[in-house]
Amino acid sequence: MAALDVNVVAADREVWVGEAKRVIARTSDGEIGILPGHEPVLGVVADGEARILTPADETIRVQADGGFLSVENNRVIIAADQAELL
Repeated sequence: MAALDVNVVAADREVWVGEAKRVIARTSDGEIGILPGHEPVLGVVADGEARILTPADETIRVQADGGFLSVENNRVIIAADQAELL
């Protein structure tokens, strides 16, 4: 199974980078679940928690406030105004 290449960044630093089986994030339109092979999408990040499930079945939790989310070619970028690991 393919993996997602995930990059979570805040305005001033990189917060988390790695591979994932699944990403769930909050957008202005509601929660979005992203699996490998997801169609390209661009969304506005809503204040809240993003959850990243790694290939080792570890859940990474990130508080992301503002910014945008981009998905294309199994690459997920969450570029938040502010972000921190929980």
